[in-house]
Amino acid sequence: MPPHQPADRTPASVVDALFRRESGRVLAGLIGRLGDFDLAEEALQDAFTVALEKWPGDGVPDQPAAWITTTARNKAIDRLRHGRRQGRRRLELEALARSVSSAGADSQEENALSPIVDDRLRLIFTCCHPALAAEARVALTLRTLGGLKTPEIAAAFLVSPAAMGQRISRAKAKIRDARIPYRVPGDADLTDRLAGVLSTIYLIFNEGYSASSGDRLTRSDLCAEAIRLGRLLAELMPDESEVLSAVALMLLHDSRREARVDEGGSLVLLPDQDRSRWDRAQIEEGMGLVAKAWRMGAPGLYGLQAAIAAEHARSVDGSAPDWERIANLYGLLETVNPSPVVRLNRSVAVSMTGRNEEALAIVDELLADGGLAGYRYLHLSRGEFLARLDRYEEALAAYGNVVRLSENQVDRSFVGKKLADLQQRLADGPGPSP
Repeated sequence: MPPHQPADRTPASVVDALFRRESGRVLAGLIGRLGDFDLAEEALQDAFTVALEKWPGDGVPDQPAAWITTTARNKAIDRLRHGRRQGRRRLELEALARSVSSAGADSQEENALSPIVDDRLRLIFTCCHPALAAEARVALTLRTLGGLKTPEIAAAFLVSPAAMGQRISRAKAKIRDARIPYRVPGDADLTDRLAGVLSTIYLIFNEGYSASSGDRLTRSDLCAEAIRLGRLLAELMPDESEVLSAVALMLLHDSRREARVDEGGSLVLLPDQDRSRWDRAQIEEGMGLVAKAWRMGAPGLYGLQAAIAAEHARSVDGSAPDWERIANLYGLLETVNPSPVVRLNRSVAVSMTGRNEEALAIVDELLADGGLAGYRYLHLSRGEFLARLDRYEEALAAYGNVVRLSENQVDRSFVGKKLADLQQRLADGPGPSP
């Protein structure tokens, strides 16, 4: 009879939870020793397979993560010694096997729960190397540090598992063929490279926060994964204010996630959200990180965005946000990151101060430039501004563009209600601004 296991410590549940929690940590150490993504992943998968075979009969070890680490290292040695890796010479295999074996000899009872800080940090910078395309960085980061399986990543980004698998394979091959170093960049390159890492993590969060398609506005799994990766980076680089600010930004945005959709599944814009549904614990954590980051010095890209999110969070008690201050912060953000999306966001803040003509002028300039012509939120904002100016027919056309451009069903449903409301206003004749 197998040893008794508590309901929440069944072998299968422990293996699943352990994979989610510790696979990135263990894999980072294996890649650091082996210098081979595929071999490290195969060895780690071997270890979890053995756990599923042994633990039901032997019971879950007292230190399951340490057991997985040791088993994965041994499985890597077995694969190397038996020549199961194609394309490696026999002497190279033997040397690498000795290296991996000696690395584990110092501590046969290696505790995988102790911080492998350098390995994980190196892995983050390797996965987010600028030589890789943005989508490849996202996929590889979720695969290695997030512990997500290829079908899960594929489902999140609405591509086939085969296509996602090819994307990940190409990223690994690029790292190998281009001899991308497995290291943290030096001080001279750290700022630029860190920006790429944060951009990758924030891309994951953005896809979760505003899903580009599907029948849900948000994907909480991707939001949670991005926040987890951000916290990991903050743990590894606690003196980098932009890292703290990026985590704060994600937390403050995510705190409003539940209020962005009403009970019927319709989109609710920020001014109309039920603030009692905002997550106060996330707000408190995010506000604390914003304050800490700003004490470190002049804010950068994420510091300014987090400050804007903090202004919204201060209205959790029901008071109106300081839209003038938010508009000014967006102005500062434009100096750091003069992007059309930042200008669009500034236009929304300007409109909320009552200066709708000015806001519309900003949006029309962006539309004329053409860079955001296919961006659904530009047309959504333009429709809002036009409606507030009682220019209903033009607003109808703007909202129609949102329906045409959006594949997200929540967005389309929201705009459908706006269209119906405007059509009714036109039928009723001129009236006060909404």
